[in-house]
Amino acid sequence: MSGATSAPGAPAPSAPAAEPPGRWQRLPEWLRPRERERRGRGELRRVESTLLVLAFVGLAVATVNDVVRQAHVNERLTVDVLTWRAVAGRAYPGHAVQNVSVGQDLVHYTTRDVLCGNVWSAAPGTTPQLCLVMTGPAVHGRRAARGGYYLLPYFPDSRPYRYACFGTAVAEALCGAPTVPGAPDVPLTEGP
Repeated sequence: MSGATSAPGAPAPSAPAAEPPGRWQRLPEWLRPRERERRGRGELRRVESTLLVLAFVGLAVATVNDVVRQAHVNERLTVDVLTWRAVAGRAYPGHAVQNVSVGQDLVHYTTRDVLCGNVWSAAPGTTPQLCLVMTGPAVHGRRAARGGYYLLPYFPDSRPYRYACFGTAVAEALCGAPTVPGAPDVPLTEGP
């Protein structure tokens, strides 16, 4: 007996379920799924495979690039906070502010960051704030604080509420408020 037969009384093997007739009718014939590959050298399959591999490589490169860029940004911001604490600590001894806000240049995607923190220990924004403009690369765990300004308490960080600009902030005309009598106004800068 060379052929396989089913046992008497057993159900006959069923053929694969047919697709509903109208399911793929909307697509052109060359896009419809086939029961079998057409005869030929399979060039279409090679082109499709190549395109899929190229798409995968492109997405992989973009993902790696994004992750690496974000890691560098996080490292830069950590160094910025350390630099801000070092500069503020020299000007205001005993200064132990934990909340330092960071403003990044998200319009032009530069490495210029502005860090603001209270001059005296208090709730964020309730005392005058020292804002430093950080630029350049990190050198020995610090970045260059080439300028800055002070910010009036209880006000947002915008030009009318900034006073006592120093360093590059003067050239950029970042300040718009006059210096308040008795308010801190020590010009601070630090190179890398």
